[in-house]
Amino acid sequence: MEITMTTHIDLVDRYITSWNEPDSSRRRALIAQTWTDGVSYLDPVMQGDGHAGIDAMISGVQAKFPGHRFRRVGEVDTHQDCIRFSWELIPESGLALAKGADFGIVAEDSRLVAVTGFFDLLPN
Repeated sequence: MEITMTTHIDLVDRYITSWNEPDSSRRRALIAQTWTDGVSYLDPVMQGDGHAGIDAMISGVQAKFPGHRFRRVGEVDTHQDCIRFSWELIPESGLALAKGADFGIVAEDSRLVAVTGFFDLLPN
């Protein structure tokens, strides 16, 4: 499969959607579509490996920040098999609670192999 800019944008938007999906069955399906089986995620406060690890991590974030949603901020930047994008965690109304940038490696099948997250703003 040829990886295009549209493919990368779709991947990142599906990634964000998986972080926002409250239904565990739909979230696991999104994770399988978005991440390879051997995926790893790492940021300064958590990490997850494999689909089950990613699902547990997302579920934990949703439990800790009920009523908040992630959204992509700005454009997706790409270079070969690498992507970079910014995001924020926002309540139903008000200012962002957290902001950051994620860097990912995209597999030949257009799913994420690895993501490393960095924070620009963290909640107190």
